[in-house]
Amino acid sequence: MSEFYEGADTAEIEDELREIRGALVNGTVTTLGPAEPICLPATASVHEAVERMLAGRQAGVLIVDGEGRLTGIFTERDVLTRVVGKDRGSRRTRRAEVMTASPEALTSRDRVAFAIHCMSVAGYRTVPLVDDEGRPVGIATATDVIRWLASLFPEAILNLPPGDTLKRPGDVDAG
Repeated sequence: MSEFYEGADTAEIEDELREIRGALVNGTVTTLGPAEPICLPATASVHEAVERMLAGRQAGVLIVDGEGRLTGIFTERDVLTRVVGKDRGSRRTRRAEVMTASPEALTSRDRVAFAIHCMSVAGYRTVPLVDDEGRPVGIATATDVIRWLASLFPEAILNLPPGDTLKRPGDVDAG
């Protein structure tokens, strides 16, 4: 066991682990606090998408059709690998040319464990959430999962020894 559990009652530890396991298996993606999605048509330029991503501090935008149904996703990874990495201009490139079409999407009824599965097995960092008609209602990210996991261990996370403090806790990276 870790230093955190040193001297702790075994029954308490087992109860806490059972609670965490239950949250992981039974909790739905809504417990992750997904963000409101940024939705744009496929005709929007990469430049417009990146501007909206930066303004909304989001890692991606969702592409919707005329009825507002999810047809694709465009993420920061796409900016790097499909636009900048291929030396394409952001103002002249349409997102339809560089998006991921028909992305895996979850509903609010799906379990956190399945979202983690999608992220770890398929390598997704951003997963759209849709309603029963396929219209975007949220977006869950790997960061949401990390924050949620940290909330399951508040004492262990918030009571780190002084040597383990963040160097610049007020700084937020580009993600």
